[in-house]
Amino acid sequence: MISVAAARERILAALAPLAAETIGVAEALGRVLAEDVTARVTQPPAAVSAMDGYAVRAVDVAAVPAVLRQIGEAPAGRAFGGRVGAGECVRIYTGAPLPDGADTIVIQENVAADGTRITVREGAPPGRYVRPAGLDFRSGEVGLPAGRALTVRDIGLAAAMNWPWLKVRRRPRVAILATGDEIVMPGEPLAPNQIVSSNGLALAAFVQACGGSPINLGIAPDSIEALQAMAAGGRGADLLLTIGGASVGDHDLVQRALGAKGLAVDFWQIAMRPGKPLMFGRIGETPMLGLPGNPVSSLVCAVVFLRPALFRMLGVADVTERRETVVLGIDLPENDRREDYLRARLAADSGGRRIATPFAKQDSSMLSTLARADCLVVRPPHAPPAKAGDPVDILRLEGSLIAL
Repeated sequence: MISVAAARERILAALAPLAAETIGVAEALGRVLAEDVTARVTQPPAAVSAMDGYAVRAVDVAAVPAVLRQIGEAPAGRAFGGRVGAGECVRIYTGAPLPDGADTIVIQENVAADGTRITVREGAPPGRYVRPAGLDFRSGEVGLPAGRALTVRDIGLAAAMNWPWLKVRRRPRVAILATGDEIVMPGEPLAPNQIVSSNGLALAAFVQACGGSPINLGIAPDSIEALQAMAAGGRGADLLLTIGGASVGDHDLVQRALGAKGLAVDFWQIAMRPGKPLMFGRIGETPMLGLPGNPVSSLVCAVVFLRPALFRMLGVADVTERRETVVLGIDLPENDRREDYLRARLAADSGGRRIATPFAKQDSSMLSTLARADCLVVRPPHAPPAKAGDPVDILRLEGSLIAL
C-alpha cells in the first residue's frame, strides 16, 4: 500500500491541463480561464460624479452660503461641453463626466435652487463624490488570472472589462463504468440479492460539479468479455472511471479484463479508510482511475483523488487539498497505519469555535451518514488517541467550481 499523499502526487503527475476553447462570457460560469483576462477599457473612462448634485469649484464653496449660477447640466452618459468658471456650476447626475473646471460635487440635498440661481448651504472639499478615471481598473490591467474558476462576480468583471468571449479550458470528458452482477439502476426490478446502484449517478454528479462532462457507460456484469466491451465505450474520453472490481476477489475483474486490453497499472491499494482498493493506470492514451465499489468509499476517494485530478485537467491554478483545522467533538481512539476519513457534522459552540463531530457508525456502505455529513475528519496514520476539544483537520464536502 502507498500513502494518500503519494497516490495523489502520482495521479497529478500523470495529468496535464486540457486544450483551451473560446466561449461566450454568458456561458462561462464555473469554467476555468486558460489565459489572463486583461481590461480592454478603463473604468470609469473619465472622472465622473458619484452622486446627483452640482459640479462646482471647491474654492467657490469654501465659505457658505455661496450663490452660484447654473450654466448647464450633465446627465448620465452625456458630458457638459463647456467649462465651469468662477461662481458657476453645472447640474450633474450620477455617472456623468465631471465638467472641465469643476473639481468637486455638492449633493442636491445641500442646495437650494431658484431657476439658475443656486445657493449652496454646505460646501465640499476637492474630490468629494468624484470617481477618478481608472478607479475600478485601467486598460491593460489583469483583472482575472489564468487558472481561476469563474464566479458570478467574475462574470460581471469580465463583462465590465469589455470581453464578450473568454478562453477557457475544455471540460474533461469522464467515462464512468460501474461493475457487478449485484447492482441495478434505480427503478429497475430487483432480483434476490441485488441492490440499487447509486455510485454511477453520484459520481456523474460529482464530475459535473467539479467542471467535467460525465459519460455514463452503464453497469458491466461480472464477465471479462462484457467488461472489455463496455469499457471500450470510454475511448476518446479524458479519463476512464471504473467503480468496483478493483480488489483481489474472484469476481474483481477490472485488472484482468482491462489488463488484456493494455491497462498499465501505476498503483493500487492505498493506506486509507475508506477507500483502500483504489487503482490508477493508463489504457493507451487514456488515464484510468478505479474506485472502490462501496458507495461511501467511492465518494470519499472522489473527494481525495478525483477532484484534484479534474482540477489539474481544467488548469485550476491551485489543486492543493484544502484542509481546515477545527475542534474535535468526541474522543477518538488511536489510529492504525491507514489514514482515516471520518464522516462528521460541523457546528459552532457558544464561543464561535467550529466543532467537528464524527458519526458513531462509519461503515462504508452507509450513504445516509455521508449525505448528512458536512466534512471529513482526517486522521493521519498512527495518530495517537484524541480527546474532545483537541484540534483536528477536516476536508469540507464541497466540490463545485461555481460560486458567488
